[in-house]
Amino acid sequence: MAAGKLSGKVALVSGSGRGIGRSIALKLASEGARVVINDLDEAPANEVAQEIKTAGGEAVVCAGNVTAEDFGERFVKTAMDHFGGIDIIVNNAGYTWDNVIQKMSDEQWYAIMDVHLTAPFRILRAAQPVIRELSKAEHARGERVSRKVVNISSIAGTGGNAGQINYSSAKAGIMGMTMALAKEWGRMNVNVNCVAFGFIKTRLTESTADGDATVHIGGRDIKVGVNPDLMVLVERQIPLGRTGTPEEAAGAVYLLCTPESDYISGQTVICGGGLSI
Repeated sequence: MAAGKLSGKVALVSGSGRGIGRSIALKLASEGARVVINDLDEAPANEVAQEIKTAGGEAVVCAGNVTAEDFGERFVKTAMDHFGGIDIIVNNAGYTWDNVIQKMSDEQWYAIMDVHLTAPFRILRAAQPVIRELSKAEHARGERVSRKVVNISSIAGTGGNAGQINYSSAKAGIMGMTMALAKEWGRMNVNVNCVAFGFIKTRLTESTADGDATVHIGGRDIKVGVNPDLMVLVERQIPLGRTGTPEEAAGAVYLLCTPESDYISGQTVICGGGLSI
């Protein structure tokens, strides 16, 4: 794999066995990053890692549920054990479990909070001591190394969405986490930013006529997909006239991982084809 703007960097990407996460991992790897791949299931994670290796890159798998209490430490340890550093963290893992507030259970609420808000918190908390020591050593050598955190939000977080009070709340929360951490970690030369996606075509948003599509998470079958008629109406509201691709979503994340973003921090970029709420 040819050297690129991220040559030699170590990137951790949660939820990178499928969809947008997969595209993010492949994009970062194509620019020279060594990538720690994560997915709930080991098989798709291994497939992405092999795809990177086949192209001449480096990747290792840390499979498992990001909501597990010890996952953050395990994710960070995998990066350190295999690559000896951390330069980029992308908190991408997640899913939706929708309902209106009067029908939403505590289980639904906490499941979505755990994956979209608590899991990134734990990953970043586990990474802090490592990044602190790396930063101290670089400072002592007179070096300035910029590191990157990119959290993933949604236009449901920037503008709310009926039927997604749990998801909208979590995705608004990750923007608050981004702004707070940008102020905490600036002294370590870490840029902390957020990308809020609009409608990106993945297995979680793919139109389903029968409405029976599900994903199996945590022992539950979660209904996914968007009604085709509703998707037609949504696309009419998008200024660019279409949903985005996972590769386009990955491009927005990549922008915030490049050296050109070294003086951008605490910001949320909307990747939504012109649709912002």
